[in-house]
This record gives sequence, structure tokens and C-alpha cells, in this order.
Amino acid sequence: MTTDLQAQPRGIAVTGKAATRILSVMAKEPPGSMLRVSVVGGGCSGFQYIFDVDQEKAPGDLVIERDGATVLIDETSLDLLEGCTIDFVDDLIGQSFKITNPNATSSCGCGTSFAL
Repeated sequence: MTTDLQAQPRGIAVTGKAATRILSVMAKEPPGSMLRVSVVGGGCSGFQYIFDVDQEKAPGDLVIERDGATVLIDETSLDLLEGCTIDFVDDLIGQSFKITNPNATSSCGCGTSFAL
């Protein structure tokens, strides 16, 4: 588990590795681009995480900034992501953003969906 966490409102944290990767991805996008993290119904466990690039924040978005990287979370997803950690992992099966969510009672093997 990464220990370089900086807690943000609603207990949501972004690791340094995630911030570095976000900056790398956004460098290839139009200026002012931000990572949007949201939760939608679906996936093999009931809910799934969505990662998008967005140029505008919406009213009610939670804005998390870490080391120059910006993450947006919409109002609807906030309750489902409260207390989570957004990380970036690079292992034998590939590279991906990983969310550790204390609200999830179970998750799928790939880590992109979860149940409450």
C-alpha cells in the first residue's frame, strides 16, 4: 500500500504515482484537461469505475489536486467513492488506475467493478 497519501475532502486520496500518470496522460490532451472519475451501474459486480478526460468541471464536482494533476468527481459518484484511494499500478498484467474503495463489499478480478 502506498504511504504518500494526501487526504482530500470526503476522504478521497490520490497517490503520487496516480498524479504522475495523470500529468503524463494530460500532456497529450488539450491544455486544461483533467481526469474525471465516476461510477456507473454495470460491470460484473454491479457498479463500475469510469475514467475520462474532461476539459470542464461541472457544477457540484469535487475537485482534487495533487502535484499539479486534477481529478474531478461528479456529485452522483461522491457517496460511492467516499474514503477511496486512487492509485496507478504497473505490474505484470499491465498498467492501470486502481481504486481502493472501503465501501465495496466485493470487486471483480480486474478491479474495474464493485458491489456494495
